[in-house]
Amino acid sequence: MNTLSKKLLGILIAPALFLSFTTLPDRANFSGEWKLNEGRSDLGQFANYAPRAIKVTQTADSITISKTSPSMGGEDVTITETLSYDSKETKTTVFGTSTRTASAKWSDDGQTLTITYDLMLDFNGQTTEIKGTEAWILSDGGKTLVSQNNSTSSFGDIQAKGIYEK
Repeated sequence: MNTLSKKLLGILIAPALFLSFTTLPDRANFSGEWKLNEGRSDLGQFANYAPRAIKVTQTADSITISKTSPSMGGEDVTITETLSYDSKETKTTVFGTSTRTASAKWSDDGQTLTITYDLMLDFNGQTTEIKGTEAWILSDGGKTLVSQNNSTSSFGDIQAKGIYEK
């Protein structure tokens, strides 16, 4: 091998070696159908309205989340939102004229997905704003989804933890 060939080979191999050590971490995969385990959850004062089931479809660029919860009238209501991972906000009508604006972002290690939201509840013309975050992680080898929800509103500061199992 001549000197030029060795230099060219070095120029081609060095970036490949460098890039092999700087790849993005594997992200947790939340895809699937999840059922609430009420006994393991700590849902607080809004336990009656917590999602009982969550269906997740996850792609490389976004996550689609469908949550089925009991409504104030007792019937099940399913709300679906698709969030990109670039922190771009998505606005969804949650019921009536109430809306939820949310964005999603991965932790640096790719194991926690944090959803930041602003919920504008409209009850007969009275509006209440709830600001919060949901942090999702997997445990039990991917068989359990833990959703830690922290919010602030005129109801006060609320923390709730939902434990969902496949």
